[in-house]
Amino acid sequence: MNKLTKLSAVSVAATLAMGAGTAVAASGPIQIGVQAPITGEYAGEGQGIENGVKLLVKQQNAEGGLLGRKIQVTVCDDEGKPAQAAICARKLVNAGVIAVIGTYTSGAALAAAPIYAAANVIQTSDGTSDELTQKGWKTFFRNAPPNSAEALFTADYLVKVKHYKRIVILSDHSSYATGLADSADKAIKADGGNIVAKDYINAGTQDYTAVLTKLKSKNPDVLYFSGYYTDGGLIRAQMMQLGMKTTFVGGDANQNVAFAKMAGNAAQGAIIINVPSPKNLPYPEAKKFLADYVQAYGSAPPSIYTFTNADGLRAVFAAIKSTKSTDTAKLIPWMHTMHKPFDGVTGPFTWDAKGERVGSPMAAFEVQANGDYKTVYPTTK
Repeated sequence: MNKLTKLSAVSVAATLAMGAGTAVAASGPIQIGVQAPITGEYAGEGQGIENGVKLLVKQQNAEGGLLGRKIQVTVCDDEGKPAQAAICARKLVNAGVIAVIGTYTSGAALAAAPIYAAANVIQTSDGTSDELTQKGWKTFFRNAPPNSAEALFTADYLVKVKHYKRIVILSDHSSYATGLADSADKAIKADGGNIVAKDYINAGTQDYTAVLTKLKSKNPDVLYFSGYYTDGGLIRAQMMQLGMKTTFVGGDANQNVAFAKMAGNAAQGAIIINVPSPKNLPYPEAKKFLADYVQAYGSAPPSIYTFTNADGLRAVFAAIKSTKSTDTAKLIPWMHTMHKPFDGVTGPFTWDAKGERVGSPMAAFEVQANGDYKTVYPTTK
């Protein structure tokens, strides 16, 4: 964290004068970067992000590119790790990209963001740690709701909708999960909810029976897990093995097709809170993107984050078209001050002055026996 703080201070100081944008050639391909965990425990998410970006770029190039120039994509695998994320950021900046789509984890996003800020390179990311939009990085644009917004929705669902009386919170030690857990803790208490225990796991250890046994002794009616699907699926399965008659509610990072595969039969009935799942998005842009993705890759995207990152790239494309420029000194202000909501595949949205997404619907959905999701809140007539 000390290294990150020092790097952040240097980087922000270097970008106080935002008059100069990324140096770009007047001709040749427009360079777009992808930073994502292509390998490692979050590889499914990273590959979905990469595939979505390449699909949109292929389609745009088939239409003649942008400003008469083709678009070229450079991908860097950050493995979801901060140290590798910083390496990726420097690599992509050196490659001359004007915008980077990704990454998936908050820790990796936090490590890369100051480097992109120093180079005035746009970064759109699903990192949900609140501090990402509190650092003054004008180049950072969040694709997904922050932890604080998700926590308010979660508290409303647990306390006011489901009326759970004994709530336990379980987190890992990552910046994303602890931030979400702390925000949920605060919001639940503010709503008058009763938290009987709060505990932690070491992500990736795979055997969580010890902590689950301890939590079971608290007789909870719901367990809220703020970590990632790679642990969430196993936690749900082990809860059932221990005979815990406790509802599992997972934060947004549990929304991945691998959750149901890891949980097996125990997945059925689990609740996950996130923006609406891909199949439930009512927008024509979403339906087209989903159909095009399935046709291109033979399967559906792994999660909603393929869609949110697609929105980040589509907004960059829109900024280039509107400003008739690839100069980030022009693109960044446009993205911060859209005159009307952008028609994203995840719905209409804008970004505020801090890069926070405005217009992010949330939903609670239940995992079905076949792994699909059924929206249970808010309900629609």
